[in-house]
Amino acid sequence: MEVFMEYLKAFLVGGLFCAVGQVLIDYTKLTPARILVSYVVAGVLLGALGVYKPLVEFAGAGATVPLTGFGYLLSTGVKKAVAEKGLIGVLTGGLTASSAGITAAILFGLIVALVFKPKDKS
Repeated sequence: MEVFMEYLKAFLVGGLFCAVGQVLIDYTKLTPARILVSYVVAGVLLGALGVYKPLVEFAGAGATVPLTGFGYLLSTGVKKAVAEKGLIGVLTGGLTASSAGITAAILFGLIVALVFKPKDKS
């Protein structure tokens, strides 16, 4: 039953992020690209302020998988790197923390591009 509750919390929180994004797409003139950037920046800001960590502890993957989770990961990476390396950590921390996810995205994007043939929209 405990595992079910973890999945339920992750589903509800992740679904809430998606629902807010869909409402922004449907009822505003914001483009998906602007919403994407807004989600990442919101994750960075909330992570830097320490507000996002309790949400991650509550919802797990429901808070770390969406784009706000990527922003949170960047901010925690920068915090850690600055504590260890000083000011240079501002430049290196975010990329170091998110390097596995970025590498996976590039690798899987390459595989999909090689397997499938892109077509123009008609």
